[in-house]
Amino acid sequence: MAARPVVLLGYDGVQGLDLTGPLDVFAGACEWVSRTGSADPGYRPMVASPDGGPFRTTAGMTVMPDTSLAAITGRLDTVVVPGGAAAVEPLGDRRIVDWLRGYAPSVRRVTSVCAGAFLLAEAGLLDGRRATTHWSACARLAERYPAVRVDPDSIYVHDGDVYTSAGVTAGMDLALALVEADLGRRAALTVARWLVMFLHRPGNQAQFSVQLTTQYADHAPVRELQRWLGDNYGADLTVDAMASRARMSPRHFARSFRQQTGTTPGRYLQRVRLEAARRRLEESDTPAERIAAACGFGSAETMRRVFVAALGMPPAEYRRRFRTGTPGPGPVPGPLD
Repeated sequence: MAARPVVLLGYDGVQGLDLTGPLDVFAGACEWVSRTGSADPGYRPMVASPDGGPFRTTAGMTVMPDTSLAAITGRLDTVVVPGGAAAVEPLGDRRIVDWLRGYAPSVRRVTSVCAGAFLLAEAGLLDGRRATTHWSACARLAERYPAVRVDPDSIYVHDGDVYTSAGVTAGMDLALALVEADLGRRAALTVARWLVMFLHRPGNQAQFSVQLTTQYADHAPVRELQRWLGDNYGADLTVDAMASRARMSPRHFARSFRQQTGTTPGRYLQRVRLEAARRRLEESDTPAERIAAACGFGSAETMRRVFVAALGMPPAEYRRRFRTGTPGPGPVPGPLD
């Protein structure tokens, strides 16, 4: 059995980490195969540009590819299409789009990172499929390609033999998921540890933490309250209590909070609590009743209703699907071992 050929596409204006992140994951998997003596042959990753010549990333780094699109022959296991502003405007590199149209049917799986989804969509590979991209470009993807069912929240989406991921580092999450599917959990866990990553952010997790929205609040009292809520979501909080904390009248606070964050204080707090409960369900065996109390839901039934409304599943099902498992027996080698 030969190593799985993986082609990562490069072009002028590509987002560097969209390309190098998944490449490092596949390279790490090759290292794991070599160190463990696994019977699985692993991967043969290569970078290809449209003409085989060097290209520059958005950060100005020049990359020398391994090959050109025209020189690729034989059946490929995986194609990774990174994103970047050049993938969106005007309609991406036509040479890549044309190559995808012709070659994709013979590839086991085609994947995109971030705005790379626009190149897949332009090639017709996302028609009738669920897909995602960077949260800031989801509306544009849906408007430009109405045949695509855009999921604006997921970190990555798998629909048939096509995989799409959200922005930048989400491409590494997707690559780890592919490694886990091919080589097993222990291989993916080892690579994740080498790269100082969490092994398993489930694909249907939100693209970014609720706490990251603090950067969008320009008004200092609202911004400070958001940060405070990140550590105190378990408290018995009402809108009036939050307004008092922000040293504002309840009416002015509610209006200002919505203007600054795009949502109401109550909904924002519920999202923070939901995120906290999800982490605890993924990372511990703590009973649901204790998690509900610690995260401010008051009761397990209230938490269950929030989970069903937001995620389409109760907490017990969420834990069953996404509980972080333990590695297999034996030590996990470090990068310097």
